[in-house]
Amino acid sequence: MDTSLLTERLTGSWDGTRPARDALVAQGGAAVAAVLDVLCDERSPVEWTVSADVLSRIGEPALLPLAEALAAAGSPEVSRRAGWALGRLAVDDVSVYGPLLRHAHPRVREGALFAFQSRGEGALASVALLVPLLGDVESEVRQRAVWAFRAIGAGAVPELRRLRRRPASGRRVRAGALEALAAIGGPAALDERDRQAWLRLTRIAQLSEVPEGLHLCGSWYAVPTGDQAAVLAAFDLGRPEPVTMRTGAAAWNHDHHAWDRVRPHSDCARVFVSPVLNGWTLVFGHPSEDTHRLEDADDHDEALTEVVRRRCADLGRRFGAAHWYGMSCGDGWTAWCIAEGGEVVRFYDVFDAEEDGDEGPSHPAESGFLLPHQDGFPDGAFDGVPLADSEAFSDRYLRVKAELGIPDTCYATDIAARLSVDPGALSPGTVVEGQGVLALTACGRVHGHPAGALPV
Repeated sequence: MDTSLLTERLTGSWDGTRPARDALVAQGGAAVAAVLDVLCDERSPVEWTVSADVLSRIGEPALLPLAEALAAAGSPEVSRRAGWALGRLAVDDVSVYGPLLRHAHPRVREGALFAFQSRGEGALASVALLVPLLGDVESEVRQRAVWAFRAIGAGAVPELRRLRRRPASGRRVRAGALEALAAIGGPAALDERDRQAWLRLTRIAQLSEVPEGLHLCGSWYAVPTGDQAAVLAAFDLGRPEPVTMRTGAAAWNHDHHAWDRVRPHSDCARVFVSPVLNGWTLVFGHPSEDTHRLEDADDHDEALTEVVRRRCADLGRRFGAAHWYGMSCGDGWTAWCIAEGGEVVRFYDVFDAEEDGDEGPSHPAESGFLLPHQDGFPDGAFDGVPLADSEAFSDRYLRVKAELGIPDTCYATDIAARLSVDPGALSPGTVVEGQGVLALTACGRVHGHPAGALPV
């Protein structure tokens, strides 16, 4: 059947277009130009994944045309479509992408790198082709090269270590090799020379580090002590390594958000213990016992309440007081638990507040605030305001709030600011004593650090 007639039959459901897609794939290179035109036409009624599927299955004949289309893309959407198809071509030998690694356009180099990344260990024989991309002038390309090496895995470690010791490789390539080593296996992939260099750099950075607010997504504990050894013992943490606040916060966020679990227990392997901040030590993360108790629970919310209350009570007995706070960057979750001595005097979780997530009398730190689940506005306060008109809604909100004297809503950071220290509001005025550490949990002492490079 004529190619143009087949492309017209690409409109419809995924299953409904299968005969036309299969027929175009059978035409091979003869169909590439027509299907590529459909892919790059943002006004086409053909779902872009349909045309991308055809080109991907055609394979090598679509390689250079897709690269040219990607380099000439007139919009981010066309660039995304062409890059997606380019990196997923059905080819037997991934080395056919080699020439594209030297292409003038960075998005083409990225697309080619993805093809090697998707082969994982199967791309080991092509490591030499990937090395120059570790020093690419474009940061996005360098990052994609690191991801490719991470996917290749331990087989690439010897070459990366050789690059680290070869001055002729260039500073940027050597730096990329270090990041790739960390991405493959964390600190365990680094040889002793690189580990000592990292420790020296950390010590230097700690001397001049200025406190700044952390990105908060997850939970942390706060205890009023400067006895770091006692904190490590209380959480069953070992093998502490000095880190900057920047490194520790990045590790916490990395482990909490990482979905590609390269190593077992990568989300419960380590905890960041801060230096003493305004008299308080903050612990970001959970020990192994608590993490697995939450993972194995039938009712996560109920288990979280139990784990946190018990941990805070134990910490309160040891240190006189203990707090736990939770914040989310993806939704409205916020929570806190306050222990005085060995007794939990307040527990609050906004997502469970209407049931058993609002325990104990209101704490003085909540005075003058609305709790997050409370609505202080009267019925009808926003009648007549279109939901889509954010500006009008904001104006009405502020006016009614001022007229009725409705209090602000508090979150965990507000409670922390009043009772201990808000890690999201650290500043040059924060009093810092000692040094922070990354310490391994029971799981971490067995499985090691999660893979991934961290900033210093």
